[in-house]
Amino acid sequence: MASKATLERPYTAVPVQKDPDILAAAARMAGEDMCSIADLSSAEVRAILKLGHDVKRNPREYRHALDARQMVLMFEKASLRTRLAFETGINTMGGNAIFVDHTSSPLGERESVADVARNVERWVDIIVLRTYAHDTIVEMAANSRVPVVNALSDFEHPCQALADFMTLEEHFGSAAGLNFTYVGDGNNVCHSLMLTGAQLGVNVTVATPRGYSPDIEIVTLARDIAQTNSCELRLLQDPQLAAENADAIYTDVCVSMGFEHESTKRAPIFRPFQVNDALMQKASPNAVFMHCLPARRNAEVTDAVLDGPQSVVFDQAENRMHAQKALLLMLLGGAKRISNSRSRGIQPRNRN
Repeated sequence: MASKATLERPYTAVPVQKDPDILAAAARMAGEDMCSIADLSSAEVRAILKLGHDVKRNPREYRHALDARQMVLMFEKASLRTRLAFETGINTMGGNAIFVDHTSSPLGERESVADVARNVERWVDIIVLRTYAHDTIVEMAANSRVPVVNALSDFEHPCQALADFMTLEEHFGSAAGLNFTYVGDGNNVCHSLMLTGAQLGVNVTVATPRGYSPDIEIVTLARDIAQTNSCELRLLQDPQLAAENADAIYTDVCVSMGFEHESTKRAPIFRPFQVNDALMQKASPNAVFMHCLPARRNAEVTDAVLDGPQSVVFDQAENRMHAQKALLLMLLGGAKRISNSRSRGIQPRNRN
């Protein structure tokens, strides 16, 4: 696939107060859940990223957008970027974050997930979950009248993917038409990248070892979305071929949380999929390297690449906050406040 990337294309901002794409998406999304990237339309993904860029450029304009809004973070997995990005994000927009540590007591163990949802919805405006089981997020959303956000599950990592493609837009001006290559385990990060890339018109290539391909249901869904947006999703088992002409090469750890017992087994299988200088040389001259972090240095990626001039991994980490701020604004009605229109707040949804 020929690259359509153009470095440093200027980003033309339309004032949020007048941007019909942002305002339409904000009206649709207020009070809704975001359990998966698939919950969002292509227009909504584009609007979140557009708002994310504005939030990043003009943080002072959003200082009171979520005044008095309460967010609870309920995490079964340890976190650095996800937790701090959400906490600083809502705090800088006038809201408040409450952290509940479930690393030693998984959700649903002490009392049912449904009962937790019915309690928590009485106290807060939004619930953010970082869990092992995607079903936990779905059950929480089904029983809560306030928005539920998937910060990470065993099936998806949607907030990460939003920040990743925001980073690509910063670097290339637009994501549409880019050649994006993911190399490594077909895990939750891979799933969200496929879906988000398809929503944005990105040509996505995934290279995994045999037996470690992404879930076929996600692949099928991503391909359907890609067809609608005139882009392509390819699955390969050859990282060298996958890297050819790529505008971005992305990898993740080969052993995700919960699979530590497979470390010895996986190490030799994933060794040929390491991102190193030789692999990066097969990409386009202006290609970037991406990783969701934390990285296992000199395992899935070498120090030379991770710390090299093509790496944008810390831009991705920074953009976690800006993309998540935009998402919170959309789900909590804050984007409508920015538009100077009357805010009606969030109404309970009919779950019947």
